[in-house]
Amino acid sequence: MQATIEKVSTLERRLNVTLPVQEIDSEIQNRLKRIARDVRMHGFRPGKVPFRLVQQQYGGQVRQEVLGDALQKTFGEAVKQQNLRVAGYPRFEAKPSEANDNFEFSATFEIYPEIQLRSLDDVTIERPTVTPGDAEVDKTIEILRKQRVQYEAVERGAQSDDRLTIDYRGTTDGQEFEGGTGTDHMTVLGEGRLLADFEKQLAGLKAGESRAFELTFPEDYHGKELAGKAAHFDVTVKKVEEPVLPAVDAEFARQLGIKDGDLSKMRADIKANLEREVRRRVQARVKDQVMKALLDSASLEVPKSLLEMEIERLIAGMRQDLAGRGMKPEDIPMPREAFEPEARRRVTLGLIVAEVVRQNSLQAKPDQIKSVVQDYAESYERPEEVVRWYYQSPDRLREVESLVLEDNVVQWALSKAKSVEKAADFDELMGNAKPN
Repeated sequence: MQATIEKVSTLERRLNVTLPVQEIDSEIQNRLKRIARDVRMHGFRPGKVPFRLVQQQYGGQVRQEVLGDALQKTFGEAVKQQNLRVAGYPRFEAKPSEANDNFEFSATFEIYPEIQLRSLDDVTIERPTVTPGDAEVDKTIEILRKQRVQYEAVERGAQSDDRLTIDYRGTTDGQEFEGGTGTDHMTVLGEGRLLADFEKQLAGLKAGESRAFELTFPEDYHGKELAGKAAHFDVTVKKVEEPVLPAVDAEFARQLGIKDGDLSKMRADIKANLEREVRRRVQARVKDQVMKALLDSASLEVPKSLLEMEIERLIAGMRQDLAGRGMKPEDIPMPREAFEPEARRRVTLGLIVAEVVRQNSLQAKPDQIKSVVQDYAESYERPEEVVRWYYQSPDRLREVESLVLEDNVVQWALSKAKSVEKAADFDELMGNAKPN
């Protein structure tokens, strides 16, 4: 058996393998003999099947297995001897051979790039500072109340925040269009689910009243066939309901997991959750800055195989998301080039983070993983069950391990870069929409 490695490009390598036919045939015969000892075939007792029939039945399969095993073994030994770090999967190809006493194959593959990290001394990381207080607890209680809103029918005209049940029919140039007709459609005024000009026409209408009106779809409307077009609508309001928020009382507290209904305990619990969420969001902001700094601190060539694999993952994720929304992924074009920039960023960042971890021994420790799992679990009613759930699955633990690795890299980067605290707005940090 002979193997040589040649350099095709900066990252691409080709392993050329020569396998003596005699060695391959010998191994094939040995495996077929082992199969013959136990193989079952109609008309023969176990172990009594003629070797010729075993060879006819299993010869092709065994031959492929022997060749595959020999290639994999040779490939592994060659890259180990050359101290190469393989990226992605090798592509094996048979090569024509003039001699009948040898099999010749090649394995083309990529290696991980060399990564030179520049210093982070001139990088400044801003750490947002937010301390949730009573005002933030009050805001959160209002959000929780709105999440539990009930609606009651009213006889007055519709106004903002009311829920309306309507029938509507829309036409363009006298013809109905797809999605332009609905029966018993429910919408809340002010939520922005309908076009603003459409909602304006509903304001003030009472149950049983109708209105006809014209509107023009925006030029950037998501339905391209309607963008910029004028349409006529006939709308009938069948029901107007006003929102009724639950009272902040013992029952409300019990709904939030406070068994004895104590409102002071409820507020303390909400505040603790806010502090935990603020801490996570601050960490996320800092992490984003660190990752950007790392991306800016290194230049490297991305292995094509890793890039292709990441594009496939992004496309698969998009298809799954669309299917979860009730859409048909096969009906939506997904050009690979649209996913390439994000895939390249992810692969590049992953390579850099892995190199930082390797160079600085930042591997995740078991106690760190346990701490993160316990922190997640604290926001649930039965934390011990959540902890058990994580530790029952190696895949779930690997996800936590990846997060710990990233956190370790962040802490390492903060020790190298400049870090400054900056007061932040609570609503902006939490992503809360501010009232108009």
